[in-house]
Amino acid sequence: MGILDFTGLFEYTQRELTHLKNCQRAIIQVPTLIPHELHQKYRQLFPHTEQGLIYLNHAAVSPLSTRVLKAQIAHLQDRSSGKIETYPDDVKQSERTKGCIDRLINAESWERIAFTGNTSDALNIVAGGLDWKPGDRILLNDLEFPANVYPYTHLKSHGVEIDLMHSTDGRISPEMIYAALRPRTRLLALSAVQYLSGYRSDLALLGELCRSRGILFVVDAMQAAGCVRIDVQEMKIDALAAGAPKWLMGPQGIGFLYLTEELQARIHQKNFGWLSVEIPWDFFNFDQGPAATARRYEGGTVNIPGMWGFHASLTTLLEVGLDNIESHILTLTEEMTTKFQEAGLRMYSPTDSRERAGIVTIWPPEGLDATAVFNELTKEHVLASMRGGRIRYSPHFYNSIGEIHEAVDRTIAIFEGLSSQ
Repeated sequence: MGILDFTGLFEYTQRELTHLKNCQRAIIQVPTLIPHELHQKYRQLFPHTEQGLIYLNHAAVSPLSTRVLKAQIAHLQDRSSGKIETYPDDVKQSERTKGCIDRLINAESWERIAFTGNTSDALNIVAGGLDWKPGDRILLNDLEFPANVYPYTHLKSHGVEIDLMHSTDGRISPEMIYAALRPRTRLLALSAVQYLSGYRSDLALLGELCRSRGILFVVDAMQAAGCVRIDVQEMKIDALAAGAPKWLMGPQGIGFLYLTEELQARIHQKNFGWLSVEIPWDFFNFDQGPAATARRYEGGTVNIPGMWGFHASLTTLLEVGLDNIESHILTLTEEMTTKFQEAGLRMYSPTDSRERAGIVTIWPPEGLDATAVFNELTKEHVLASMRGGRIRYSPHFYNSIGEIHEAVDRTIAIFEGLSSQ
């Protein structure tokens, strides 16, 4: 990027922060754990918890619950030795699953949601479908997972300019984003929660900022959906994409795209199939236009077995309660952050609970190799991630506070052991 004008930045953002407080969904002030009896009920859905394994890697991929497994097996058995032709049931289940996503993100309707193969597919529908002009600008940042980068950097061949913000200590604050906006910024692409630092963006504030300037606000919710609350209407999000396998605890190979009617009307759809049109079963009418709903982006049959499993994972999350899940996860990450800080470890994830979701990331002590630490953790049956020389932990709603304490203790013991060698 070129030289940025910071004149009036502080005054503007302070006024805006005050003005938007009433627009924001209140952050849970005092996070609490899910009551023990209820927690144990849902914990039993994950058999690995009875095998001595402390799984803290949901930011990579979640284990499938017995409900998800049962749903997928039942569908496949029906396809093999039951009805075999299950399409009518699949269509109804598809609508029910979109209804669950609707409740998850508070969309205007389930008809605003399309199934995709993954987050990348969803983002490419938006990035590749807009009418870009040479000199148009897209705002990105250097914390993003590549899935939220390449759909946009690919547009350089169309003359689109990419402005890449440089983060500070794993953070991209609203003030930084405001300062990076240009007169021809057309789209802000942002992860709701960053995959490595775990920084949680203020989506309500940024949505209001973008809407006031006619900038499209496109959110990658892969590290947020199923972990913390999202309200696409309140947060003025134009498009939101996520896949099922992480915090949504569903199968791989299925995800979704939400977009507003207004944005859909601006997208020049690149790919069409028989399911894209208004009445797919009118086989002999080749003059049909695209469906009025987001189904237009589902050109052909989606991952049906995955969809059945996705429905089972979504209904479980909704049954537990999104507020309960967020509160429980925030309690776990607060406890883990506090314990690591007390041990004198250097944090990469936010220490301010208002900027944190489900990810806690630490730097190994100086002189220790992160790969060696990761390998020792795995031997100790603590499954985390090693990313960029850092160790990332990501607990979900069924994890217990005892597992957090055990994971911290084993981590510190590993640090001490490797340091003494």
